[in-house]
Amino acid sequence: MLQEIHQQPEAVRRTLEENAGRVRDLCAEVARRDVRLVTIAGRGTSDNAAVLGRYLFEIITGIPVSLSAGSVLTMYGAWPRVDSALAIGISQSGQAQEVVEAIQRSREMGALTLGITNDPDSELARAAEHVFLLHAGPERSVAATKTYTCTLAALYSLVAGLPAVHPLGEGLVEKLTAMPDQMGDMLEMAPEIARGMERYRYMDECVVVARGLNLATAFETALKMSETGYIVARGYSAADLMHGPIASVEPGSACFLVAPPGAVLPGLRETARALGERQAEQVTLSSDPELLALATTPLRVPFAVEEVVSPLVYIVAGQLIAHSLALLRHHDPDHPRGLQKVTRTR
Repeated sequence: MLQEIHQQPEAVRRTLEENAGRVRDLCAEVARRDVRLVTIAGRGTSDNAAVLGRYLFEIITGIPVSLSAGSVLTMYGAWPRVDSALAIGISQSGQAQEVVEAIQRSREMGALTLGITNDPDSELARAAEHVFLLHAGPERSVAATKTYTCTLAALYSLVAGLPAVHPLGEGLVEKLTAMPDQMGDMLEMAPEIARGMERYRYMDECVVVARGLNLATAFETALKMSETGYIVARGYSAADLMHGPIASVEPGSACFLVAPPGAVLPGLRETARALGERQAEQVTLSSDPELLALATTPLRVPFAVEEVVSPLVYIVAGQLIAHSLALLRHHDPDHPRGLQKVTRTR
C-alpha cells in the first residue's frame, strides 16, 4: 500500500497524458449529442470518486449528475430513462457486476456510455462505447490508492475538456498539469503524519469531516481507515454533521478535518469551533492558521493548493493517515481481514 501511495504522482501523470485523445473524442460526442445529464455508477472507492465527479460536473459544467444506486437495476429491475445522458461506470477491475450492468442497460436505453477502468480487457471496457484507462499499473494492495487518484484524474480531464460555466473551471488543464508535483509534495508529510497518528493508535472510532469538493476525500479517508485499521470511521459533510451527528461528539471524540483553502473554509472554521466547545480531539489537515490553532493535532500543509484540484492532493495525506494507523495498530494494510481485491456484488 505504501509503495503504491508513492507511485501516485507518476500514475496520475500517465493517466492524464495517455487519455488525452480519448477525452477529446468523448467531449466532441457529448457536444454533438447535447448531453443534459450525467449518471455515475461505482462501488466503494469508485463511488467516492463518483461523489467528486458530481461536484465537478455540476459546478464547472452546469450538467446535473445522478449517482446510480446499483440495486435499482440489479435487485428491482427498474430501467431509469437515461437516453439523453452520459452514463459513466467506474470500476478499477472492470468486474463490478452492478456497474457493468448499469452501463449495459444505459447503452441499451440510448445513453452515451463511458467506462473508467484499470483493465482494458475487462467486462466494463467491453460494455462501454468510450473507455478511459487508468494507467496505474498493477495494484497489489487490497486497499485501492493509485487507482482512486487515477480515476479522479480521468474525471478531471473529462470535465476540463467541456465548456466551463463557473470560475472554478478557468485554467483547469494547467492546474491539472501541476498536480503530480503537488501530490509529491504531500508525500513529504509522511513522517509528520506518522508521528501525529501515534496519539490515536488505540482509537476505535472517529469521524472525518469536510465539505464541498473534498467530501469525497472525507469519505475515502474514512473508508481507508475502516479497511486497513479496523476503525469505525464515518465521513461527513460539515453541514450534515451539524444536523444531528454532532450530538454524539463527546470530550475526547476523535474528529479529523480536511480543510484546504476555498469557498467552504469559513464553514469549516465554525465546525471546528463547535467541536472545540465539545472538547473533541481535532486532527486538522490544512494550511489555514486559524483552523490549525484550534486543532489538538495540527497537520500543517506547507504549500498552497488550488481549491478545485485539492482533492487529488489532500487524499494522499488521508491515505498516509490510514496506513500509519494500521501499522500502529499492528495490522497488515496490504491484506485486510476478510477482503479480496475484487469484490463481487450485485
